[in-house]
Amino acid sequence: MGFLEKLFGTSSTKEETKMENVKLAVIYYSSSGTNYQMAQWAAEGAKEAGAEVKVLKVPETAPQAAIDSNPAWKAHVEATKSVPEVTLNDLEWADAIVFSIPTRFGNVPGQVKQFLDTTGGLWFNGKLANKVVSAMTSAQNPHGGQEQTILSLYTTMHHWGAIIASPGYTDPVIFGSGGNPYGTSVTVDQDGNMVEDVQATVKHQAKRTVTVAEWVKKGNQ
Repeated sequence: MGFLEKLFGTSSTKEETKMENVKLAVIYYSSSGTNYQMAQWAAEGAKEAGAEVKVLKVPETAPQAAIDSNPAWKAHVEATKSVPEVTLNDLEWADAIVFSIPTRFGNVPGQVKQFLDTTGGLWFNGKLANKVVSAMTSAQNPHGGQEQTILSLYTTMHHWGAIIASPGYTDPVIFGSGGNPYGTSVTVDQDGNMVEDVQATVKHQAKRTVTVAEWVKKGNQ
């Protein structure tokens, strides 16, 4: 206790309340592992930025026969059995969300769309407003609909009232991995290998998302 506090019974300094770490949900859908790997890199970047992170997968809705007919798909499903599936509670928990999903005809996969269609209750009650959101994607050729897939996902985010944290051209690493300003995108060859080196770009995008979420969280305190 200082002299002024002893004399007058009050402290001469203002007690500061520490802000909680940003809570980030990295939500992915992957049939062969590309977006799972991108989700892992995003989680690493977010943790480096001080966020509390959950990596969550979108529930698989494809018939088991379809999965079994594709060895890579079947192997990936088996390898990621321990990854928890995303729930509506996870969306409510999160301050920010990074999606990583493949493109399907320039749009989000049906599995992702089906999950998003269950969020109406949260939306109606204002539970999704001001979530900070960013997205990444992959396709089998450089012009396979990557940008459109991300923008299609962002359409839903606009309805949520979310705040979109696109990477833009905020770091030189973005130019070295294809230069997609809407979100990291990668090309995958016929053997399932990523053509571009996107690890640094993914981590930058995740860190940027956490930073924007910190601004929003601080502004709401």
